[in-house]
Amino acid sequence: MTLHVEDDLATALAAALAETYGVEVPAESVRLERPARQEHGDLSTNLALVAAGRAGAPPRQVAGMLAERVGAAGIEHVVKVEVAGPGFVNVHLAASYLHESLRDLVAAGEDGYARPDLGHGERVQVEFVSANPTGPLHVGNGWFASYGDALARVLDRAGYAVSREYYVNDTGGQIRKLGESVLARRRGEEAPLEGYQGAYVAELAEGYDGPDDVAAAGRFAAGEILANIGATLERLGIAFDEWYSQASIEESGQVAETIELLRQRGYVAERDGATWLLSSELGDSRDRVLVKADGDPTYLAGDLAYHRDKFLVRHFDRVIDVLGADHHGQVASLKAGIDALGVDSSRLEVVLGQLVSVAGQRMSKRAGNFVRLDELVDSIGPDATRLLSLLYSIDQATTLDLDLVERTSAENPVYYVQYAYARIAGIERVAGERGVERRPIDEVDLSPLVDPRELDLLRCLVDLGPAVREAAVERAPYKVTNWVRRLAGEFHGFHHDCRVLGDDVPDEVTQARLWLVEGTRVALRIALSLLGITAPERM
Repeated sequence: MTLHVEDDLATALAAALAETYGVEVPAESVRLERPARQEHGDLSTNLALVAAGRAGAPPRQVAGMLAERVGAAGIEHVVKVEVAGPGFVNVHLAASYLHESLRDLVAAGEDGYARPDLGHGERVQVEFVSANPTGPLHVGNGWFASYGDALARVLDRAGYAVSREYYVNDTGGQIRKLGESVLARRRGEEAPLEGYQGAYVAELAEGYDGPDDVAAAGRFAAGEILANIGATLERLGIAFDEWYSQASIEESGQVAETIELLRQRGYVAERDGATWLLSSELGDSRDRVLVKADGDPTYLAGDLAYHRDKFLVRHFDRVIDVLGADHHGQVASLKAGIDALGVDSSRLEVVLGQLVSVAGQRMSKRAGNFVRLDELVDSIGPDATRLLSLLYSIDQATTLDLDLVERTSAENPVYYVQYAYARIAGIERVAGERGVERRPIDEVDLSPLVDPRELDLLRCLVDLGPAVREAAVERAPYKVTNWVRRLAGEFHGFHHDCRVLGDDVPDEVTQARLWLVEGTRVALRIALSLLGITAPERM
């Protein structure tokens, strides 16, 4: 909606509630949402239901008063206000508000439209993927790469200063196991029982000409694998601002510094020869070991040193870690440790992605049983791969049927969406070929846009801003995906029923529709860029 309509309605509703019942509600807290069904109006509020208790009156009575007062307020574009259900207030708006919204969209353009300033410049780090460099990126550990990247894009558009980070777990026992596996294959032997299998280990062994040293072989292999991971992500349009090495934390003494800080703050104890974090004092189910009796620090110690660096050294205001569901049990301990460091743990958000599996296949990097993410990209392309991984909420488990995906690739949702953009480009090309110029929007009457297809498309364009806002607030890029798919459907319907160009189409209708097409182009480019999907002009 045009912003002033919502503001005027919220102000009128809050004023009516205060004047009639003495209930003070800030106008900015009045929620106005689009009803699920168009016959219920263009905007709806549950204010009467929320305020009835304090007003000391039944919700429908409060709603009736609000509807009467708002209906008589003379707010521009408002044509009817009515009460529905147990106490909802539904507002019907004239088509003129959609026409004004289109003008707003065109004026704001790609840089300014659907850009809610939620972050106010807050520095946010999004850490995602962070797959161990012990094997190629596969469908299991790489599925949430597009999620992390799309979330960063959405937050950037919503006014946050975003940094993307990949945490490289390039040290410890797993790297030694990788080195042992490479050396074994170089000798022509099978990898150790707990080592890494698969053709990629043999390929690494062929390329390694260093000493017969486990650590050296492991570092070489991890470096090669990391380069491969970076190349795979680049194919998906994903780049990181920082590839942060775990080894650098351990070698710089940050783990010891972090434990000392925790000790000074009174959250460290020595028991049974080990060093413990007193995390039970901060909401964890029990205390946790930081340094084992043999002197080796635990994963938690390293994670706390890493997050201390994020908050207290690099000074991020907020950190979002995108992790797999297998990390669920570590969240409480990590948050307790963050609090122990003197950082409010609410500044750390952990987004857990649920299990991703391939139908009929059990994936294991150690056993070499996995489907490389590159294979999926080879099969259906980067755009389809990204959209598939952004169709649903990250907290839903996903099972991919690769045979089905390949068979239906031509019908993949990304094709349906991109074809809408290609059709827009096609209309613009035909207009150019026929010498039809789109006049400045200030000179064009948009009132001819009254066909149901046109109005539905306009309503969808208006909803991009709320979709971006919801995606940012809820950390849910799929909200933008839902909007894109809806817009594609609305545009295809408009294209089928409403001719833009033709001798039988009046000039004033052509001009208005050309601006509707242009507004759709702008909005679609915004949304596709947030999802990291290209906008082809021909298909």
